[in-house]
Amino acid sequence: KMLAAYFDCPGGPENLYVKKVMKPHPGEGEVLVKVAASALNRADLLQRRGKYPPPKGASDILGLEAAGSVAGLGPGCKGRWKIGDAVMALLSGGGQAEYVTVPEGYLMPIPNDMTFIQAAAIPEAWLTAFQLLHFVGKIQKGERVLIHAGASGVGMAAVQLVRLAKAIPIVTAGTQEKLKATANAGAAAGFNYKNEDFSEKVLAFTQGSGVDIILDCVGGSYWEKNLNCLSTDGRWIIYGLLSGGEVHGDLLARLLSKRASIHTTLLRSRDKEAIIGSNLSFFLQYKERLVKAFTEDVLPYFSGGTSPHLQPLVDSVHPLHEIAGAHRIMEDNKNIGKIVIEMP
Repeated sequence: KMLAAYFDCPGGPENLYVKKVMKPHPGEGEVLVKVAASALNRADLLQRRGKYPPPKGASDILGLEAAGSVAGLGPGCKGRWKIGDAVMALLSGGGQAEYVTVPEGYLMPIPNDMTFIQAAAIPEAWLTAFQLLHFVGKIQKGERVLIHAGASGVGMAAVQLVRLAKAIPIVTAGTQEKLKATANAGAAAGFNYKNEDFSEKVLAFTQGSGVDIILDCVGGSYWEKNLNCLSTDGRWIIYGLLSGGEVHGDLLARLLSKRASIHTTLLRSRDKEAIIGSNLSFFLQYKERLVKAFTEDVLPYFSGGTSPHLQPLVDSVHPLHEIAGAHRIMEDNKNIGKIVIEMP
């Protein structure tokens, strides 16, 4: 048996508790990881409320990322990992428990000088930001990128990844403290969406030309301001709907007038997708390609002495039995960076 964060019926943070459940066994091509730390994501809050069920076949335990050590290897593993290796992983669920099973292709090595707590703050946020910018947005050098919720885990990762791509990050956030944190991470400009019109400020900052890419986790309520400050041929990438998905107004005409495009993406629900090679069709998992590209192109910059040096930002660390309190902090939008859950 093992301990895991659990809830019996959907509802508020008070429904969460720590429960003894069966320890998972690694299946074909899977690795068993002894979890040292996991981190919270908005998806965990939605799942707890009954609004975001795990994908078919995934663990119903909360947690979309984890860091720890390899504790077991399932049949058919290709020898990439050995018992005791320090790893971090992107998950479809199950991270907030003492053990989790992970397809071997979703694992990444933890940089030598990094703790499990820091590593737990990387997989979901940084892979999401990397996917949005490179796989979806096709970011180019010198482009301007508007990042909403700039002080969130994904936001802080995106600021640093935009800099790494030699482009210009601009953020929105709800407090001066959060804007200061994004500036320290490399944001070229930041605007408080609560007391100023971010679209006007963005247009002023870009001398009227607007931004090339918008990373939007807010949705409905921002559509007019987003289109107002999106450049001609710009890409608006929606990856969350914190304000809901309803749009009232002439969205399509405004979009058309700018020749702009809307992209939508979710990382959790992705499964095997065909990729057509030059002369053959074969199957590779999207997440596996994403993890591989991130490991090769970004992970080296987390090690000491690199320039630019990338850093995960940890807001706070909570033991597993205080999981409800951790959920409340995220629900109140108090965190700057990632909220990490430490295993017993």
